[in-house]
Amino acid sequence: MPTPEFIIRLREKIGHDPLWLIGVTGYIEDDRGRVLLGRRSDTGRWALVSGINEPGEQPAETIVREALEETGVAIEPDELVSVVADPRMITYANGDKVQYLELLFCCHAKAGAEAARVGDEESLEVGWFYRGELPQDLSETTRERMALVDEYRARLRHGDAHCLFRS
Repeated sequence: MPTPEFIIRLREKIGHDPLWLIGVTGYIEDDRGRVLLGRRSDTGRWALVSGINEPGEQPAETIVREALEETGVAIEPDELVSVVADPRMITYANGDKVQYLELLFCCHAKAGAEAARVGDEESLEVGWFYRGELPQDLSETTRERMALVDEYRARLRHGDAHCLFRS
């Protein structure tokens, strides 16, 4: 995966020290209720569309940009589902350490823009899946985020429309 330029510049100053970043993920559905997933080139596992929030970029704009870059699908964010400070410190193969504040949005594909394709080197393949027919090799974070979407939607059905906050 290409490292954003702002992170490369930061790493020149801080080396491999822990870096706090904002990760943005989209639970993206089409009008048939299918979920958009991509098979990641770095892990080979299927995952929701996600990316790193660029400085000055609105988080909802981040997921719109990432979906278009990674899958060619134009989307609209509908709801902020959760804000989670992920307790995991990730160490990448090059030694860089990162921890994420994760923002999860429910989104929908714009009408006529549902044709998914691999848009960059971050994905090996992309596709739409019904929840009952998800690939077996889903990433753990995707399973966690789908559970958050399910919890959020259950709360909505009971009249609680608040974003989920976790630490």
